[in-house]
Amino acid sequence: MPRAYVGLGANLGSRRGTVERAVSLLAAVEGVDVLAVSELRETDPVGVVDQPRFLNGAAALETTLSARELLDALLTIERLLGRERLERWGPRTIDLDLLLYGDEIVDESGLRVPHPRLHERRFALEPLAKLDPELEIPGLGNVSDALAALH
Repeated sequence: MPRAYVGLGANLGSRRGTVERAVSLLAAVEGVDVLAVSELRETDPVGVVDQPRFLNGAAALETTLSARELLDALLTIERLLGRERLERWGPRTIDLDLLLYGDEIVDESGLRVPHPRLHERRFALEPLAKLDPELEIPGLGNVSDALAALH
């Protein structure tokens, strides 16, 4: 089974509770086994900076789902938890990003893996490094090196 990594984030409402509920819903998806969840950390918003701070983390999972099926499950969970896509990089009740899917590189309509801005985002790289400092980002090297390049 491929190991996938999902970015977790929220900056509206009960952030911790919503992220924890999202992980529970993800664990309940047939074909998904949540292996570990990083600690959640306060982070500043990126893009639209005039909004509340985020609570961010990441989850490691194994799955029998394809990358597209996993993305569909993440989007369904976001909708269940009240995510409305009103403004790009705007405030949100929950944000679930498919960051990595095994060693695959996927570039399809609506699905790019590794996440196209992963190597630029400390709030995504730090929790991945906590889960696995030697984790390889296909085409970019390991997560620790990507994080060090941001310093």
